[in-house]
Amino acid sequence: MDLDGDGVATLLLLNPTGGILAGDRLDTDISLGPGSRVCLSTPSATRVYRSPGPLAVQRITIDVARGAALEWMPDHLIPSPGAQLRQETEITLAPDATLLYLDAWATGRVARGETWSFDLLDSSLVVRDEAGPLLRERCVLAGHPARDGLGGTEGLAYVATFVAIRPNEEDWEDLAHRLQAYLDGTAVRGRAGVTTLARGGILARLLCPSAPVLQVCIQTLWAHCRKRLLHLDPARLRKL
Repeated sequence: MDLDGDGVATLLLLNPTGGILAGDRLDTDISLGPGSRVCLSTPSATRVYRSPGPLAVQRITIDVARGAALEWMPDHLIPSPGAQLRQETEITLAPDATLLYLDAWATGRVARGETWSFDLLDSSLVVRDEAGPLLRERCVLAGHPARDGLGGTEGLAYVATFVAIRPNEEDWEDLAHRLQAYLDGTAVRGRAGVTTLARGGILARLLCPSAPVLQVCIQTLWAHCRKRLLHLDPARLRKL
């Protein structure tokens, strides 16, 4: 659906079970044709439920063709006590394709005091083009109260990584400095850092004290990168 009349097809990805359950094997394959523009999100945060037996696995494979642009902007994950999740994302970009990518999660059901009570959160991301890897990272976390402090999330309950990549784009320093300045004025009681990749993009890390602050920071990053790279106004997803 073209919500804003800007030529971007917007879709909300819905899990019919309402969350990720023990033993789930969820595979998502996405292919964008040349020149297409797509924004993918979710209706709400995704719950990862307790996994007393086998862990849940979610694999996402994305191919973005020449001149295409993908905005991958799901709401955050919320792992329940005892949850076990392995999430693997692999993205292949054409040289002039554009990617805006978000991965966000909470340290647990914060309002119930269940932070860092999950058993496993294993998340990996690989972004590549025809010349090789643009970004490769992986975090493997087991729930432990000590991770809430220095060297972990510093007492902050919401974590996010935001990436903007276009392989043939070269000048990213200015955008990184501007985004850092915007976040410094937005991330109230939080932490935020923006850096350039070795080639073709920027990466931002967020630590936020609440879901509303997380959303404000994400919207700040998304809106400015959308304007700079896609020449589009901020998206209005109209979630209920």
